[in-house]
Amino acid sequence: MKELVTIFRALSDETRLRILKLLENGELCVCDIVAALDMVQPKISFHLGSLKEAGFIKDRRQGRWIHYRLNDADLFRRMLLVSVCEKATPPAISEDRKRLTRFMKLKKQKEAVVGQGGKATAGGACLCSR
Repeated sequence: MKELVTIFRALSDETRLRILKLLENGELCVCDIVAALDMVQPKISFHLGSLKEAGFIKDRRQGRWIHYRLNDADLFRRMLLVSVCEKATPPAISEDRKRLTRFMKLKKQKEAVVGQGGKATAGGACLCSR
């Protein structure tokens, strides 16, 4: 029963639903999510922790950055994710995607500069200046 409470509690927050919607298109670095939601990193990390605890997302470390993706290993959670992502389409999600798109373009431009001999960031896994 405690597991179900954790699962449904994770789905009861708008910010966490917005994060899930962003992740349905693939893996994102925490800095990508911060930029897309226009929130501070500690707040995003808290919500990511709740989603991870509930088993909805997985993470992997690359240098000092953590990348997140949906965890589709469990059929029950996968069906919940499909249902939730289908129903969750508030205007905020459209704005999140626009911010993410702009941020990813800037990130690619930074990668191109680094590839041309520019200075790389510490850790080397993410080129965010945040």
